[in-house]
Amino acid sequence: MLFVAKVCIETEEKMRRAIYPGTFDPITNGHLDIITRACKMFDEIIVAVADSHAKKPMFTLQQRIEMTQEATRSYPKIRVIGFDNLLVNLSDELDANIIIRGLRAVSDFEYELQMGYANASLKKELETIYLMPSLEHAFVSSSVVRSILAFDGKVAHLLAPSTLKLIEKFNA
Repeated sequence: MLFVAKVCIETEEKMRRAIYPGTFDPITNGHLDIITRACKMFDEIIVAVADSHAKKPMFTLQQRIEMTQEATRSYPKIRVIGFDNLLVNLSDELDANIIIRGLRAVSDFEYELQMGYANASLKKELETIYLMPSLEHAFVSSSVVRSILAFDGKVAHLLAPSTLKLIEKFNA
């Protein structure tokens, strides 16, 4: 007969909160796929839209926040914010020690692994979780969408309808 001792430790129930950072220039169906998957794992997902001057985004920070808010309006666990500081500092401000990142290809993995290690070197409690989008969204990226938009190509199959409407409004 096997006896298992069970030790109960009283702990305060803590909300499982994660940060999904990115430039979201613009937010795509691939991003929304990652958000949908993350919502199954966490109580709250903070979609943190990076100011990211270095990437020279096509849309302003405020436009990207607005697109992200509209695209995630039906997700009750989502909060959208903008930020312009180190991700580790943002994680302290938000009391969130989990970062969500999407991986489409091996090239994404190399970059994301470096960033994950760099963040962990600055804050050892910070964990990065990598999620793959569904196969149908594996090729979708903001840069692909921007390239197609530059030539007035069709992107409706790559974006939420609300995102497409806002892009048309911003470019009018």
